[in-house]
Amino acid sequence: MPETPLLSVRGLTVDFATPRGTARAVAGIDFHLDRGEVLCLLGESGSGKSVTLRALMRLLPQARTRIGGRVTIEGADLYALPERKVEDLRGKTVSMVFQEPMLALDPVYTIGAQIAETIIRHEKVDRAEADRRALELLEKVQIPSARQRLDAYPHEMSGGMRQRAMIALALSCNPAVLLADEPTTALDATVQMQVLLLLRRLQAETGMSVIMVTHDIGVAAETADRVAVMYAGRIVEQGTAAQVLKTPRHPYAAGLFASTVHAGWKGRRLDAIPGAPPDLTALPPGCAFAPRCSRRRTGCSEAQPPITRFADGREVVCIEALAAT
Repeated sequence: MPETPLLSVRGLTVDFATPRGTARAVAGIDFHLDRGEVLCLLGESGSGKSVTLRALMRLLPQARTRIGGRVTIEGADLYALPERKVEDLRGKTVSMVFQEPMLALDPVYTIGAQIAETIIRHEKVDRAEADRRALELLEKVQIPSARQRLDAYPHEMSGGMRQRAMIALALSCNPAVLLADEPTTALDATVQMQVLLLLRRLQAETGMSVIMVTHDIGVAAETADRVAVMYAGRIVEQGTAAQVLKTPRHPYAAGLFASTVHAGWKGRRLDAIPGAPPDLTALPPGCAFAPRCSRRRTGCSEAQPPITRFADGREVVCIEALAAT
């Protein structure tokens, strides 16, 4: 009997009220996360990746957001839990590394105080023990002069050090699931690789599961066990990293990878995807990628294609893939 996934998402939709109408940022996605697994969400900016992560933390503003579908974490229905239970879950069961740590970290508290506060809130230990564990965490994420950095404020640290401190904060209560929202976006190439290797090492050491959002194909290749490609709020293809990155079946996934620079491509013209992503307040009735797709056929613009499941476990949402089975 297959093991129950640590995290399961079924039919997740996220709608935002805007002056121009309702924007469907996430349009009914299904995926799961197994224990000890790293899943990468890939796609252009605006494809719904970061909104999906915030939905998994129940961090979206309630006043202008409508959420549908079902999210279960360790068997608990996230959107059926009272707010107090969700507060207990954040940080302890599921934690998040945000895209910009300078905005996520509180500027008026030291790094050590912020980590210690999280530990005290969830672990019910005294301040001395929390401070000791905060120091251990800064050492674990390889921050130099860790003891001195405990008393540093976020603005006194470099971007790479702030990101490491953000990772230490996210790991402070040994979460089962770590959500990483483009954790290397604002960093230079050398620091990016250091942070990626750090995350992968910590994941291997702790056995936690990770969902990483990125638009960087190289990041997915370095870190992921499985990959899900998003476009206009939908997952259009998902499978193992080797399957999706080496032989993409969805035209958007293939176009996305073809428009990425690789080593040795100097002087070569990139095959850019024509056009622009659709207006989320007026999504077309059929495949949202059809107006930009060079392989579109009759029927692509008429109805949303169903999920095609291949024998190797890959899932693709495309009429072309349906015809190939």
